[in-house]
Amino acid sequence: MRVAAIDCGTNSVRLLIADVAGGKLTDVARRMEIVRLGEGVDSTGRLAPEAIDRTRTALLGYAAEIAELGVDRVRMCATSASRDASNAEEFRTMVHSVLGVVPEVITGHEEARLSFTGALHGLDAEPPYLVVDIGGGSTEFVVGFREVKHAVSVDIGCVRMTERHLHSDPPTPAEIQAAERDITKAVDNALRTVSGHGTATLIGLAGSVTTVAALALRLPTYDPKQIHHARIHRDDVAKVTADILGSTVADRLDLPVMHPGRADVIGAGALILRVIMERANKASVIASEHDILDGIAFSLA
Repeated sequence: MRVAAIDCGTNSVRLLIADVAGGKLTDVARRMEIVRLGEGVDSTGRLAPEAIDRTRTALLGYAAEIAELGVDRVRMCATSASRDASNAEEFRTMVHSVLGVVPEVITGHEEARLSFTGALHGLDAEPPYLVVDIGGGSTEFVVGFREVKHAVSVDIGCVRMTERHLHSDPPTPAEIQAAERDITKAVDNALRTVSGHGTATLIGLAGSVTTVAALALRLPTYDPKQIHHARIHRDDVAKVTADILGSTVADRLDLPVMHPGRADVIGAGALILRVIMERANKASVIASEHDILDGIAFSLA
């Protein structure tokens, strides 16, 4: 069966077209566009018209590829930004007109379950697992063995924390301290909720984690094969975080592994990862290129 999974988050909209058979997933195509759907949602409570239009443009391209590759089933999940927005119905109407399917504005728990399923695909590491999915508007914390035992979604993400705290370029020490206080409070609450301290392996998902991994590995270009399941130590995460927060957006854009749409928010994303590792007392994190997209694809089969 050929399926199309679409994940629309606060910062990006991503597409996975895959063949699913015998419990295995074979990629046909993976795409990502930075659309910043959640731009301003933390302060206004609404999706901006420009953000909806950027997302529509990306989805038009995805719809053409879905039709060309002969997909049997399509599922689109929309996460943090479209959960929070008062005009989410306008967004859903747009998606249906472009894709012919209604986007599911999923709960934080469902988002966590799908991320956990995707992250464990092909993983060989000691359980129990603590899976953290650092998005644009929220971060999911999931604990389990082969299935989810505990899960929680908290409102800290790279876009939300940047808009709330990191206003200067580069951020000032006071801005970074304010962000860290906000993040630490949320992380501590999340770890208590999911019993995250008793886990053996930390797995990090999404673009903030994989970009930090690429920088820690000193890759000359962004290479998913080298990043996937790479184990990154806490000291390296701390160094990358300090370097990013001490640089300007222009400096970050010069880094060969940096996606242009992530350069202004990667500092907050790296800071969230660093705080999670410190508060959970984890010496390393396994970076995963498999995440909620893979979970959505499996759910269609």
